[in-house]
Amino acid sequence: MSLSILARSSALRQQALARARSFHTTAVARSEEHAHYHHLPFQFPGEKKGIFAAKLIAFLGTGFAIPFLAAKWQLHKSQASS
Repeated sequence: MSLSILARSSALRQQALARARSFHTTAVARSEEHAHYHHLPFQFPGEKKGIFAAKLIAFLGTGFAIPFLAAKWQLHKSQASS
């Protein structure tokens, strides 16, 4: 009984390896439309680079500053109550 299980498992393993080796890309994946690489997950505004940079700096700067402002506020509260 155990030999038949081993024989079937090796046959299944060989079939899986054969399927993995036969993987090919399709013509759609190789088309010229997908050749352009964009490192941002959205459409970059063409002529408005300065405005985009200011908005991005404000957004990221606000998120980065929140922990420091919270720590300053907590220190201010603890010194005021002493």
